[in-house]
Amino acid sequence: MRVAVVGGGYSGTLAAVEIARALPDAQVSLVEKRDRFAAGAAYSTLSPSHLLNVRARSMSAFAEDPDHFTRWLQDEGLGGWDTFARRRDYHRYLAAILDASAVRRVRGEAVDVEGAVDGAQLALASGELIAFDALVLAGGNYPGRLPARLAVPTIDDPWSAAGLEAVAGLARGDGEILMVGTGLTMVDVALSLDDAGFGGRMLAVSRRGLVPRAQEGSPDSPLPGEPPPRLLDLVRHVRAGRPWRAAVDSLRPHSAALWQGFSEPEKRRFLRHLRPWWDVHRHRIAPAVAARIEALRASGRLEVAAGRIGGEADGETLVALRGGGTLRRRFVAAVNCTGPEGNIARVDDPLVRQAIASGWARPDRLGLGLDVDSKSRLIGADGAPWPRRFAVGPLSKGAFWEIVAVPDIRHQALGVARTLAAS
Repeated sequence: MRVAVVGGGYSGTLAAVEIARALPDAQVSLVEKRDRFAAGAAYSTLSPSHLLNVRARSMSAFAEDPDHFTRWLQDEGLGGWDTFARRRDYHRYLAAILDASAVRRVRGEAVDVEGAVDGAQLALASGELIAFDALVLAGGNYPGRLPARLAVPTIDDPWSAAGLEAVAGLARGDGEILMVGTGLTMVDVALSLDDAGFGGRMLAVSRRGLVPRAQEGSPDSPLPGEPPPRLLDLVRHVRAGRPWRAAVDSLRPHSAALWQGFSEPEKRRFLRHLRPWWDVHRHRIAPAVAARIEALRASGRLEVAAGRIGGEADGETLVALRGGGTLRRRFVAAVNCTGPEGNIARVDDPLVRQAIASGWARPDRLGLGLDVDSKSRLIGADGAPWPRRFAVGPLSKGAFWEIVAVPDIRHQALGVARTLAAS
């Protein structure tokens, strides 16, 4: 079997490795347009301040070997079970796994699928064609777009090669920098600027001004029992006065089933009203990172505001505050920290666009990603799943929701490999 996996970040790397393990005679090609494999946006950083958001014990690449990453850390002298490892070291871990596999690496941008089911080929921007019997789309998180145009110089994607260089360039100046978004990307950019010696001020703005919460030094045990299946009851369950970290963590084993059990109106209400709160409580940051963000805020170098960008006047940017009033600031630059794109229709990926336009894939009903069935098989415009075309990772979040973290993606990648092995 010839298998093409498009996207060389965590999702694609694990899918390719698991398929190669399940099908030793398969020809597995991993296609990545970036300069590095096994990195993607999450693990492309070189900063020692950018840490994993969870402890090493939860970050094994292999579901059947939960201590795999911990042993690697210990062998490298970088920590153990409870370590919040550096993300650049996690890239090294994934790269070592990929190096040890039989996966063929192809550097290039996939733009099209040519041919019929029998004899299909993946076309790259370079003109190269890769014949495949099975295809896995693993594009990861695509950069979001700013909600408004700004008159100041703007870094649209701080995780691209050009964006990383531009952020480093900002640190050599002073003045005030606007960060649009207050989530995980803002945390990373603020630490990068601080590490590089930026002497100016930073203003981070989002509609609610919510900042990711900190992990505890000693985690609470998740609450026992089955969570209620309806959204309103679930909110009451989390707010019942018990330790909120334990309440949120208790939903992890049930998150996919809960999401799939919600009605479409419930899902839409969650996305509209609760998603920002879920994100900052569920996707927490390492204690050391949280302490640095708090120190930046306490010193006045980082200000977080709830509001919207309200335009420009006399060379100043206006921020309409959520509780009333307006901030007027003269920024030297702005950084897009809005996080991943949440609308598949706005994703600037030629293969995803071609897939939807040609009908061999379709958006999910919420428009979050591509429609897949319970086995992660792509569903075409005719409503039928493809036997050997899949989407893994964030591209499938419309079906599974919590499919952006290592524990969830590794199970999905293993499931795809087993499905192919049985076909």
